Amino acid sequence: MSEVEQAPASAPQAAAALLDALNTTDSNGTDAVNATAKFVATPEGTALAYGSLVLMALVPIFFGALRSVACSKSKNASDMPETITSRDAARFPIVASCTLFGLYLFFKVTFLLDPHSQQHVTEVFSQEYINLLLSVYFFMLGVLALSHTMSPLLSRIFPASLPIKQYQLLFTQGTGEAKEDIINYEFDTNNLVCLLASSVVGVWYLLKKHWIANNLFGLAFALNGVELLHLNNVSTGCILLGGLFVYDVFWVFGTNVMVTVAKSFEAPIKLVFPQDLLEKGMDASNFAMLGLGDIVIPGIFIALLLRFDVSLKKNSRTYFYSSFLAYIFGLGLTIFVMHTFKHAQPALLYLVPACVGFPVVVALFKGELTEMFRYEESSAEEALVKGDSSESAKKDQ
Repeated sequence: MSEVEQAPASAPQAAAALLDALNTTDSNGTDAVNATAKFVATPEGTALAYGSLVLMALVPIFFGALRSVACSKSKNASDMPETITSRDAARFPIVASCTLFGLYLFFKVTFLLDPHSQQHVTEVFSQEYINLLLSVYFFMLGVLALSHTMSPLLSRIFPASLPIKQYQLLFTQGTGEAKEDIINYEFDTNNLVCLLASSVVGVWYLLKKHWIANNLFGLAFALNGVELLHLNNVSTGCILLGGLFVYDVFWVFGTNVMVTVAKSFEAPIKLVFPQDLLEKGMDASNFAMLGLGDIVIPGIFIALLLRFDVSLKKNSRTYFYSSFLAYIFGLGLTIFVMHTFKHAQPALLYLVPACVGFPVVVALFKGELTEMFRYEESSAEEALVKGDSSESAKKDQ
């Protein structure tokens, strides 16, 4: 989590650390300073900015976790979650580190034009072109993510008098018995309306890079990540959070790699809020920001604990609420330390111990620690096969 200053005419700077399914970058460790004079935020502006960031972080975790419960039971191919195994969790920090360092080299390595010349090409590709390609890429991802986020809400307020037509986008490979589906997407009129509204936001972001459009895409990415990325058990969650804890601390405190990539990489993969909003209104340019990795990584663990609560069938959400409160505590501690020492902090340094420690203590107190670590979720494909097998068995009977 960090503070970022920008000139009034520039777009918000992105943050750096990788989230595989979201192609995101974690913003920890970024602290850009204006070349002329450092803006000093008022206490009111700082409180408003950080309070808004905390609130925006909690929304996708809370609602994404609730939606993950329904998602785990869905048989719709477009809503099926991606299950993260212990092997995936162990490899993820390594893959993320390689990708982050690759981006660093991509932006910083120089090449000799001539072996006998002292001239250098400081950019193999223009940074403007790179960020343009990234903007188009995240425009498409953002439109789809925002549309998926809005769809359940719009379906409730969609007038019943309007006809809802069903559509199917089908793309197959091969013929006859060898035919297999490459794309099989079912949608309706409601989804088309959501797609149109999301496209308007996408064009706004693409043309203006406005911080509100950035946040709409960022919230959609975070909510979809918490909803659709499922850990298969608590041990896997501990492996993932522990690995990314080390990753975050190393790349923020040990090197300048994350800072360099954060200053060069432009994409809606962070939440931002201006600290000078009270002074400059919508033209504010001094942003505090929080990377989506600091939301989604703890969020998928919190969502797992909610599904564990549901599996207990005790009509309580003890582990969900304890981990949710732990996240609030950890994020608040991050802000406090950063504000006290005036230095950007890796949020996972505080979030991981809180989000893992609180539920473990609760489980020890309730005598359910073994049960919590034994809880296992099958992948979407395995659940679908089991469901089809049970239905076939019922028909045979």
